[in-house]
Amino acid sequence: MANGAFDRARLDGYYSYMKKAGIADLKNNLSRYLDQVKSGETILVMDRNQPVAQIVPLPSAARGLVSDDDRLSRLERKGLIRRAVPGHNKWLAKHRPVKVKGSVLQGLLDERGSGW
Repeated sequence: MANGAFDRARLDGYYSYMKKAGIADLKNNLSRYLDQVKSGETILVMDRNQPVAQIVPLPSAARGLVSDDDRLSRLERKGLIRRAVPGHNKWLAKHRPVKVKGSVLQGLLDERGSGW
């Protein structure tokens, strides 16, 4: 048996129990494949019948949900959000929004309609 044939048989034997997905199929059905991975299956990603990647489920400890406070802290560090400062509710209670005559929405629609 030629070296290449032996390597191919060995690869096929190892990967024969995994689900395989070509790159285009994986791209078009990613949600379906991720559902399978969440249920514990491993997906072998193939590029022209050659294995190039494996999608495996995370260990159960790593799959745990991140707390809301951890998630908010991460978003705050990235500068995507800014948390409320205690005491601003009092300021909002004292400074109610200004009431305007007419409808702001109607004014916006009128302005858009005028072509401005």
